[in-house]
Amino acid sequence: MVEELIRGEMTLNQPAGHLEDNESLIEAAIRETLEETAWQVEIEALTGIYRWRHPASGDTYLRFCFKGKPIQQLDRSLDEDIHQAVWLSAEEIRQRSDQHRSPLVNQCIDDYLAGQHYSLDLLHN
Repeated sequence: MVEELIRGEMTLNQPAGHLEDNESLIEAAIRETLEETAWQVEIEALTGIYRWRHPASGDTYLRFCFKGKPIQQLDRSLDEDIHQAVWLSAEEIRQRSDQHRSPLVNQCIDDYLAGQHYSLDLLHN
């Protein structure tokens, strides 16, 4: 998980970000995780695809959540808005639900814990 400063408030989120030009979803997940946690990861499966509309701004977000395996932590700085990367249990994450960036944080964890994993072959570039 990452603690990140959003509009002046500390929030809790999974590493997340945007897709860059000519980048696959898997490449983006690996890059964003590295930039926000300093961890190299291996993406193993797709947990789910989620759509959420922010009630205040009206912005719609599309999230692809992946199951991954940590490989190695590197000695590097984190993205500017990231306060720190933290390892938390599912219960610790739930206890901090008032800090979640969106309801998708819990939804992704619940789906992962329920064994919801799809082959990466679903994704085509």
